[in-house]
Formats: sequence, structure tokens, C-alpha cells
Amino acid sequence: MSAALPPLNPAPVSTETRLAYVLRHFQQAYEPMVTVSIGYEETNAIQLMRGDRGFFEGQNPYPPTPTRREWRHQMLPFFFDCFPEEPLLTLKSGKALIGVDLISAAFYLLSGWQEYFSDERDQHGRFPFSASVQYRYGFVDTPVVNYYFDILKTAIEHVTGQPLQTRRWAGGAAWAAFITHDIDNLYSAWKAPAKAALRRFDLLSFGRKMWRHFTRPDAWDNLAHVQQTVSAHGAKSTFFFLPEHRKAANGTPNADYRYHQVRSLLNNVLQAGTSIELHGSIGTSTNANKLHYDAEQICHFGPTGQGLRFHYLSWEPRTTPALVDELLFAFDTTLGFAEHFGFRNSYCLPFQPFNFALGKAADFLEIPLNVMDATLHHPNYLQLAPEEILPALTPMLQEIERFGGVCTVLWHNENFDPANKHNGPRQFHELMEYLRSHNAAYVNGSEILTAIHARQNS
Repeated sequence: MSAALPPLNPAPVSTETRLAYVLRHFQQAYEPMVTVSIGYEETNAIQLMRGDRGFFEGQNPYPPTPTRREWRHQMLPFFFDCFPEEPLLTLKSGKALIGVDLISAAFYLLSGWQEYFSDERDQHGRFPFSASVQYRYGFVDTPVVNYYFDILKTAIEHVTGQPLQTRRWAGGAAWAAFITHDIDNLYSAWKAPAKAALRRFDLLSFGRKMWRHFTRPDAWDNLAHVQQTVSAHGAKSTFFFLPEHRKAANGTPNADYRYHQVRSLLNNVLQAGTSIELHGSIGTSTNANKLHYDAEQICHFGPTGQGLRFHYLSWEPRTTPALVDELLFAFDTTLGFAEHFGFRNSYCLPFQPFNFALGKAADFLEIPLNVMDATLHHPNYLQLAPEEILPALTPMLQEIERFGGVCTVLWHNENFDPANKHNGPRQFHELMEYLRSHNAAYVNGSEILTAIHARQNS
């Protein structure tokens, strides 16, 4: 728990607000658009059982323990299920009755209610995976909201007689992949091996490593190699650059380079179609002035898109959404758990986070982060063996493909170093081969924005 958290200041969230927020995202997930009445009254063609029982009028971060029900051969958690004896879905002539409160459950997960109202934060000021309902009830790798939508889809198809399909991506692909790289370090590959040699009093090895450092390019000074590797898989890279090289006040490192001095490195990768976005430095997720300064550096020294990801996946749910909107970023791609791959908001499609201070959806688009290289092999995280990585990720990837979602991958440039045998180039290659063999469309942030805006206007 942190004493420095911003105060809670939520606007009321009405039933109508929750219904509109959830249905807006449902309509973006399927086509064609259909008109049918959905709500809690008997007069609705699709009627839901109300189960929130005043929960959203309070400030409890956690609802009662969910029930477990089966849908599509998957056991799912259902929050606000006050009538467990009712069938999950009852189809009648011209009407469908959903026996759970799908709207309240979907709103709770998708909006990030638990994060906003919880006081739990880790040493980096982040809402920790261990405090989440995804951890507590074991469903971080299941896009539960997409399954809720599938139940609603079945009800709508019955009432209207019109089949709904998940929307397609570029080239008619059933799902998509967004390949990204946070550029935290370019010149530090030598440090850990040199320090290790010195600790062993291996002066010969230490001397060799120092000689290499002063006479050859650093192994992490590899942006062109990263771009070429990704391009060889038919994909496009998106680089997130850190404009701040000074450490944060608490000692947390930012970049090991000065952004204006690496501009010359960008010409070739930009010509190859790589996108450059902002990697907001430590403190920018809660400080508008710092975020504005960082954004100006990126825009001044090179072409950029409209997106960002915060360093260390920093995100303060009580302030960050408003800052992102205030500075007019079109998309963010921070929201994933550092500790585990999967779905932080239990959804595998881009969505608009909820601004609790205003009681409405944020303007920017969140492209959820599904898998980060550090998560897979890190002393504080999963510590998977190299051969365990792709098998561990495969069920999550299958879920994204099933629901026509976007798989966002973060693979740092430093982990393209051939010396990394744990979560390095070989493991990246295996993941990319899986995506290619399953016909994922490779997209960047701007293309995702265009696709989602087209869905909103269709």
C-alpha cells in the first residue's frame, strides 16, 4: 500500500453508463451492426439478470467471489452471478434470457475498476498482479470479457436471425500481431559480463571485455538488426524511445543513451517502415509536465506516430488515463502485467479505458500488452526455461486468434543479443514463426487505430 496515492474522486457510474460502455465495445468486435434491445427489463428482447446489488455505488475494489460456469467447453468466472440456479442462456421465440449479469461483469473487468479503487501498488508504483482478480481466481490467460461477448452474440443471433462474425484485420486476416520494442539500453551490454569477471578476479576476461567495449559497437546497439530480423518474418517493428537518460529520483534507470544523439541511427530503420513512438520515462505517468516534455523530445528529433508506452509499465489508474487524453495521444500500449503474460483487462481487443473521474470512456485507445520478454525469464517473474516459453504462450495465442484479437509483443532490443539463450533471438523467432504459421496480420499502432475507427463509424 502506498501513502502517496492520488485521492479517490470518482464520478457516479450509472447502469446506463455501464451498459453503453460495454455495448460500444461489443459492437466494435462483431459485424454487421445490429439493432436489438438489451437490458434488465422484461421488455428487452435480450434480458439480463441484474446482479450488481449496488456494488458500483461503493468503492470496494473487489466484488463477491465469482461463480464458475461452462461456456464453449471453458469454465469461466462470472462476477455478480446472484442466480446460479438460472441457466446461463435461455432462448425463446423472439427473446433471450441471460441468467447472469454480463454487463456488470464485463464493465468491472474492462474498465479496470479493481485497479482504480485498490490501494495496492508495488515498488514501482504499479498495481500488482498478485492483487488482481485474475491472479486470485486464476484466469489471467483467458480473455473472459470476450467469452461474455460470445454469450451475448449467441443471444443476438437467436433474436435477430442474423449471424455475427468477428471483424477482420488487414488482408482479411482473422487476427493480428503488433510487434514492439522498448529501447531502454543501447550501450550497456558489456557492463554485466565485465562486472562478473571483476568479481571473479578474472582480470584477463575483464580486460578482454573492456577492450571489446572500447573497440567494437555494443551488442545492444542493434536497431538495424532488430528491424531486419522482424522484417524477415514479414512484420514491422515499432520502437518506443526514452527521451530521458537521467535516473529517476528513486534510482530507477531510464535510458542509457541521449535520444538526440542517436537520431542518425534511425534513418535506415525509418526508411524500412519502422514506427517510432514515445516510451514515457519514470514519473511521466503521473506528471503532465514531464510527459509533455518527453513527447516534445520525440516529436522534435524524429518522425513519430501518436502512441506511447510507459517505462517499467508504469500506470496510475487514478491519474494516467486523464494525462494520456490531456496530451492527445491516440493510443497507449502499457496495460499488461509485468509478472505474467495474458490479459490485464481480460480482453484481447483494443479498447477505451474508463476515466472514473469523468464517469466516461477515455478518448484514447488502449492496445493491451500480452507478452513481454522480461516476463518470461526474470528472477522476479516466471523464470521459464527456453523450451517452455512457446508451449506456455500457445493457449493464450489460441484465445486471441479465436476472438479475432491483437497479440501485442514486447521484445526489447537487448534481447536480440545472440548471447541471450533464455529469452533471446531464438525464442523470439519461435514466437514469430507461430504467428506467421497461424496467419496473423502484422500491424502497427496507426493501422490498429484506423481499423478501430472504421469499426466505430461502420
